[in-house]
Amino acid sequence: MHFVPNTTYWVVTLAIVISAGSPAPAQRDRPSAGPRETLLKVVSEHGVTNQRVLDAIGSTPRHLFVPEEQRKYAWYDMALPIGNKQTISPASVVGLMTQYLDPQPTDKVLEIGTGSGYQAAVLSPLVKEVYSIEIVEPLGKTAAQTLKKLSYRNVSTKIGDGYQGWAEHAPFDKIIVTCSPERIPQPLVDQLQEGGRMIIPLGERFQQALYLFTKSDGQIRKEALEPTFFVPMTGHAEDIREVKEDSGRPLLLNGSFEDVAFENLPKGWYYVRHGIVQSNTAAPDGQNSFVFSNDVPGRWAQALQAMGADGRKLKRIDVSLSVRGKNVDLGPRGNTQFHAGLGFFDANRTPIGEEVLGIWSGTFGWSRKSMQVDVPRRARICIIAVGLCGSTGELAFDDIEIKVVEQ
Repeated sequence: MHFVPNTTYWVVTLAIVISAGSPAPAQRDRPSAGPRETLLKVVSEHGVTNQRVLDAIGSTPRHLFVPEEQRKYAWYDMALPIGNKQTISPASVVGLMTQYLDPQPTDKVLEIGTGSGYQAAVLSPLVKEVYSIEIVEPLGKTAAQTLKKLSYRNVSTKIGDGYQGWAEHAPFDKIIVTCSPERIPQPLVDQLQEGGRMIIPLGERFQQALYLFTKSDGQIRKEALEPTFFVPMTGHAEDIREVKEDSGRPLLLNGSFEDVAFENLPKGWYYVRHGIVQSNTAAPDGQNSFVFSNDVPGRWAQALQAMGADGRKLKRIDVSLSVRGKNVDLGPRGNTQFHAGLGFFDANRTPIGEEVLGIWSGTFGWSRKSMQVDVPRRARICIIAVGLCGSTGELAFDDIEIKVVEQ
């Protein structure tokens, strides 16, 4: 079943004081209170509690860091395409990464992956200096122009391979990486100050986790934070990547939620909101099921997983899953977008098609559901999402399977 594109959801799936004591620049186009406060509410619900970070997000004109055609979506908590196969992260992801970084007014920060300049702009009022590197020249030049126009005077940018860091200005108190290498680049470790912190997503094309590294006595301590999904780091990081192949065939991992990490969160699934893995002997497959609970109408309880899906090779994707509901209330019309859905993206990570895989209500036992979805020819990525997407109540999933039919 095809539905009217809900771009405000599917784009999500793919995120002021210049320096201590100086006044906020008058040139910035401050966002209106309504959208700003709504975004801040969502960002805080997703775990950003540091008031300085929230203030920085609220004061940063996010709409000026995205292409003009995307500005109507800028104040939703979503990723947005910025060209050159890159995206701006959801504001909640930017906020969480910034919070993990623990920015201080005296910090010198290195950012790898300038993108549109939004993350650097959020960091600007929180730290002393920001040095940001972008490997994609058109993006780097545009970001530099935007940051200069908006008078972010403590942000320095350059075009280059972020894998190598910026040795000229090292060491750095904090390092934030907004693209995903397979392993942590050694030059970044070397350029991190003693006692410093680095936040970085590591992993393969579609399976990554966010890590916090801290440096003490010359040694690096690694802490896994949560599963995530970022664009891969290019340049030297791509040259030395061991798992390079993207077959364009969707491969769903951990569809029965038996592999658990990150405090009752399932491996392979990310941007989890209001859902946990629960052990249940009545689960259709194995011991576990993935249970979402929500008591706030309109709030999103969800989990996502991205996969390759090359529309030139694939004709159809067959999806089947088991679902159980308890007091599921769809709420006012428009609250619930779906409970299981599939979104397709092109090579530039622009959304090009969506399918509702199911909407259910009330209380019901485990039931098997199956759907067939045509793959758009322009598709290169698909993202499956499950959860109480706007509904209240409790919804459990298990034994999700994907099969493909080739062209």
